[in-house]
Amino acid sequence: MQFSNSNLTRDTLLSRFFPQFRIIAPPAHAGLSGASCIIEHAGHRLVLRQCHAGLATPAHFRRQYHALRHLPADIAPQPRFYSPGWMAVDYLAGDIKTTLPAAPALAAMLYHLHQQPTFGWRITLTPLLEQYWLQASPSRRTPLWLRWHKRLRKQGEPRPLRLAPLHMDVHAGNIVHTDLGSRLLDWEYAGDGDVALELASVWTDGDVGRQALLAAYAEAAQLDLTQLQRQVKRWRPWVLMLMAGWFELRWQQSQDKQFITLADEVWRQLATRE
Repeated sequence: MQFSNSNLTRDTLLSRFFPQFRIIAPPAHAGLSGASCIIEHAGHRLVLRQCHAGLATPAHFRRQYHALRHLPADIAPQPRFYSPGWMAVDYLAGDIKTTLPAAPALAAMLYHLHQQPTFGWRITLTPLLEQYWLQASPSRRTPLWLRWHKRLRKQGEPRPLRLAPLHMDVHAGNIVHTDLGSRLLDWEYAGDGDVALELASVWTDGDVGRQALLAAYAEAAQLDLTQLQRQVKRWRPWVLMLMAGWFELRWQQSQDKQFITLADEVWRQLATRE
């Protein structure tokens, strides 16, 4: 269901639309913050999420809701409610592990996602990289960052090998292992794009893990492995720049030094590619 109310507090929203539900303590893996919470009634649990200013615009939050409506229950949690600034989705009971699934299982999950109909909006990285550069602290705009920014802008984004709906934030913490199989959480960055971009973005444990994933995915999707490896290699600098820029932006917003540490590690990886 969808409502036009805006600027609702969590308590007002709960009393108006979920009067029979009660808030329960979120598990450690839920990734909830602020006014987000887990609510329950008659054994049915929902995750109530709030749009956090600075991390997502209202338009991106609304897109996330539409992406979830678009996806089957064997891929993502199903959405049950939307109001500007808020959404409620099914709570998925299961385990969040510290490592990704084995390459064949992960490849199968991603290939299943990529076989779904497209969302209807494209992922474009060039405007994001420009935004991160412009919003960065002047003291953080290094010659290395500028060189890579100009280089990628001149090259242009690679032409898609195969266009599909993408999750774009696949890591161990965003996969819940339920009794019915693994599901992907947190669809903030979802959109249509190249399957090779998704594979370039997966947070694998080093290049060995990524190559194992590519081999398993190429077999599942009946793609030429060499061609897929070449395309993922084209996308990797884009993904690294995207990660570094996001860490820089989060540092600007939070002043949390862990983001500077993460950004510096990505800059070191880019320096070795020059």
